[in-house]
Amino acid sequence: MPQNDITILGAGLVGSLLGSFIRSEGFGVDVYEMRSDPRTIECKGGRSINLALSHRGIRALKMAGVYADIKDQLIPMKGRRMHDLNGQLYTQSYGQADQHINSVSRNGLNKVLINHAEQRGVNFHFGYKCTDINLEKTSITFQNGEEVTSNVIFGSDGAYSMLRQKMEYTDRFNFQQHYIEHGYKELRMEAKNGDFAMEPNYLHIWPRGNFMLIALPNPDSSFTCTLFFPFEGPLSFQTLQSASDVDDFFKNYFPDVIELIPDYIEQFQKNTASSLVTIRTKPWHYHNSLLIGDAGHAIVPFYGQGMNAGFEDCRLLLEWGKELNFDWNKVLPYFSQHRKKDADAIADLALNNFIEMRDHVADERFLNIKKVEARLQEAYPDHWLPLYSMVTFSDLPYSEAMRIGQLQRQVMNGLSDGFDPKKVELAPLMEQFNSLMQDAH
Repeated sequence: MPQNDITILGAGLVGSLLGSFIRSEGFGVDVYEMRSDPRTIECKGGRSINLALSHRGIRALKMAGVYADIKDQLIPMKGRRMHDLNGQLYTQSYGQADQHINSVSRNGLNKVLINHAEQRGVNFHFGYKCTDINLEKTSITFQNGEEVTSNVIFGSDGAYSMLRQKMEYTDRFNFQQHYIEHGYKELRMEAKNGDFAMEPNYLHIWPRGNFMLIALPNPDSSFTCTLFFPFEGPLSFQTLQSASDVDDFFKNYFPDVIELIPDYIEQFQKNTASSLVTIRTKPWHYHNSLLIGDAGHAIVPFYGQGMNAGFEDCRLLLEWGKELNFDWNKVLPYFSQHRKKDADAIADLALNNFIEMRDHVADERFLNIKKVEARLQEAYPDHWLPLYSMVTFSDLPYSEAMRIGQLQRQVMNGLSDGFDPKKVELAPLMEQFNSLMQDAH
């Protein structure tokens, strides 16, 4: 039976980046992936939500020395652009003038990360489906009959992780999964006259209360549009079956999209609706095996932090590994314990942000609160950082960002109905916030 130093299950974004990090410390690394090499097959649309790369992910990519290889493929998005039922547009910045998130192709980024890891000596094995894992012996059996043992196994094999499934049978392992009632379906908005059909430097949102459509730009001047919609109910994927059903739905809720996606009926009927799951586990390690990324803490995509959190996992594992001299008997439980609270926090934040995106972004009070927060940030840059900025543009632990955000919300909830965001006095708000912060400590 072959003996590996480090084995990683899953050659997706997190597994590929993790491989580069661990190899850079001198360990031998083998990555096994059940799918074919993405560099040799054409990526088909319809099943993969576009990704938003932001500060946490960029920091990890820079640390691995791979950011320069992907930088030219990024499309900056400086804010949300909301489309109402009448086709009117409203814009909300993500942060300060120089701050933005970046639309990036999952497949394109994955290819870059695999190439980068291979160049550094990571061994990739594609078409290797894991069928069994012996956690006590740290051994893996594959569908082709091959078996390998390892000093350490990392499970970066996604929300349906085989390693996690084996851990579920161990004593005192906690596992929870929750599917929201909404799924998603993708549509592609092609370029118009060789250029983007809409302004590309925004994340476009059509908020409609219980559901929404979003669109992110692609390097080929197309947009990937994603409809987040209930699976069941009076207005749902279940009820939109015929071409006329789909046609009526778009005419009623997204009339301005029809011209931009002429074949929307065909795409809607052809593309599959996929589910959205939140997964929480504890602990993330067992013996010499560790779950990382979605395998241990899958989240819904509504804060744009799934990939960024996974990349931050990799960075923190490397940093804590160095502090503990890569004594895996110490590193694995340390990571499992210290990262857990932040993974839970971003899971909660992502679920809450779905409500904000589909409904509140069209609410006048919500928009006015955002304007007051922007004034506070400008007037007190060292003391007031909006929740979105803490999550997206800083390294503040997710759990701390959520805690501070809850105190900020208390302050904002005290504003009277119908307030004028330009006339709100800022000093009393900061005084109240500072008092809450002191009490919390």
